[in-house]
Amino acid sequence: MTCVDDYSFAMAWQFRSLSGIKDYSNWPTIPQVYLNGEFVGGCDILLQMHQNGDLVEELKKLGIRSALIDEKNEDSK
Repeated sequence: MTCVDDYSFAMAWQFRSLSGIKDYSNWPTIPQVYLNGEFVGGCDILLQMHQNGDLVEELKKLGIRSALIDEKNEDSK
């Protein structure tokens, strides 16, 4: 389930090696997440952002709604 109409992703094979994407972002691990072309971090950072509520807020700035929050709001009505 997704509320995102337009998104893109880059696979590691688009770089000459897995280290290429790591060098590009100067981040040691993959997968890597970019929001609006800006590097955010890896899974650990996304998990932390999710846990403290920052991820939903960052996605809202991009016009991306959370289907889980929408569902929760519907259930509470």
